[in-house]
Amino acid sequence: MVFKYCRYTNGDGMPVRLSRTERREKTRHDLLNAAETCFVTRGFHATSVDEVAERAGYTKGAVYSNFASKEDLFFGVYQRRVDHVLTEVVPGLREAGAERAFDSLATGTIQRRDSDDGWLAVFFEFWAHVLRHPELRARFAESHTRFIEPLTDGVRQLAAERGCSLPSDVTPFQVALAWNAMEVGLGLERLTQPQDVDVELARRMCWLLLDAVVGPALSVAGSDGKQKNRSTR
Repeated sequence: MVFKYCRYTNGDGMPVRLSRTERREKTRHDLLNAAETCFVTRGFHATSVDEVAERAGYTKGAVYSNFASKEDLFFGVYQRRVDHVLTEVVPGLREAGAERAFDSLATGTIQRRDSDDGWLAVFFEFWAHVLRHPELRARFAESHTRFIEPLTDGVRQLAAERGCSLPSDVTPFQVALAWNAMEVGLGLERLTQPQDVDVELARRMCWLLLDAVVGPALSVAGSDGKQKNRSTR
């Protein structure tokens, strides 16, 4: 086993001693990286805490000093992925506008299928695990809701951009939840039927749902005076 030391080098190659807080953050970062690789490669149940520790180059005790359980370790990986989406992806999508944002989200997972298949598989595996362990449900729902919230804002923005109002019997959150459930379901189907779930299907189903609930895309006059569809489809 390779153990981690507290001495590192700066940009000039000079050794630097990390503070206790920095060492703890570095340890946690390394463990999450190792855990994500193991989970994506082998699955949640097949991965052991010992494997994660060995891959990261730490002792098993180091894992349990940072995470209460293997489930806690998975939540750490999941929450970090959600944080990445919220800080690195969502701002750009908001700037692009709701039309392009939803189009990008609907097709993105399909386009990244080679890199995302392992994560999708272990995500569904853990979701099933949570259903059998009620004590985990609230925490899973909290992380899941953090991902849904930007979609909820997107639904409101889309309705505003189109000059439409949502039906009185559904909330923006419910629309976002239904939209995400469809996208997750398509991702699950793609794992076993990749020939039937492609970018065009993902895009088509995305807009069938949103157009039906929010209202059709508006048309605007182009420079030639002809009506052009604002939708990205």
